[in-house]
Amino acid sequence: MSSTPATPALRKSIYAFVADAAFVFLFIFIGTRNHDTDTDTAGVFSTAAPFLIALIVGWGALRAWKAPHKVANGVGLWLITIVIGMLLRHFAFDKGTAGAFVVVATIFNAFTLVGWRFIAEQLSERKASPG
Repeated sequence: MSSTPATPALRKSIYAFVADAAFVFLFIFIGTRNHDTDTDTAGVFSTAAPFLIALIVGWGALRAWKAPHKVANGVGLWLITIVIGMLLRHFAFDKGTAGAFVVVATIFNAFTLVGWRFIAEQLSERKASPG
């Protein structure tokens, strides 16, 4: 039985999604540690769940796998992850959405979900331009 190796485009998409999910987990991990709440594995996963669900929705809505490193996709994923994540957190997961939490989540996720794509685009442009 032979398996087909993943295409470079598929690998890029998988790596990009894993990076996004890792940044969402990093945000939650830092927050739970700083506030000493939900610090066990189940607590971190339940706190991250609304944002991971929102991230998946964003990837589907934007079809981000078609251009996973584009800053425009990062902006869309950031907005969808924050808005839908906060709505899910409040209404479906019955957790707080204090103003300070919304602000910190918005800033952190902007820097991570958009930031790594900005760096990737800059490196790609630098690599592509002769010089």
